[in-house]
This record gives sequence, C-alpha cells and structure tokens, in this order.
Amino acid sequence: MGQLLMAMAIFIEYPLLAAVIGVLLLGLGLRVRRRTIIAVGMIWLFYAVYETGMRLRWLCSGECNIRVDLLLIYPALLVGLVAAGVSLFRRRREKA
Repeated sequence: MGQLLMAMAIFIEYPLLAAVIGVLLLGLGLRVRRRTIIAVGMIWLFYAVYETGMRLRWLCSGECNIRVDLLLIYPALLVGLVAAGVSLFRRRREKA
C-alpha cells in the first residue's frame, strides 16, 4: 500500500493529471448514468483544484512540505476509484 501511495505523489507535482482522471470519470459516469462514478469524478476534480491551490501556495502559508492531509486524501481517492469500478461493472437494477 505504501508503494501505491508513493506513486500517487505524482499528483502533487502534476495536479492536471488528477483533473484528467476526474474529467474521464465524470464523462464516463454521465454516459452510463451512474451517480457513483459521477460523484467520484467530481471528487477527483475537487482534489485537482485543492492540489493546484497547495502547489501555488494559495492554501498554505509557505511551509507545505509535510503533507499529513495526503494520508487521508490518497486512500479516499483510491476507495472512490474502486467504488466507481464496482459501480461500472455491477448490473443496474430494474425499476418496478
């Protein structure tokens, strides 16, 4: 798990990649009409904006090197991706 979280650190340097994932998920969710995928896409987009703000020092006072917040954010993003994947491959219930 540690290696996976370290690999996700690329989003610190390139928050646009997180935005790309968000846009892809949002588009896919709208196409297949799955609210879970749409919500996860929006979360990724919010994270991209947040990370951009951190990178440009809008959201921190200048000493942003120790990012304890990522210990919560990265697992949440991963759980969201798994939930979106499960939602994509799960059969849709028929309405009565």
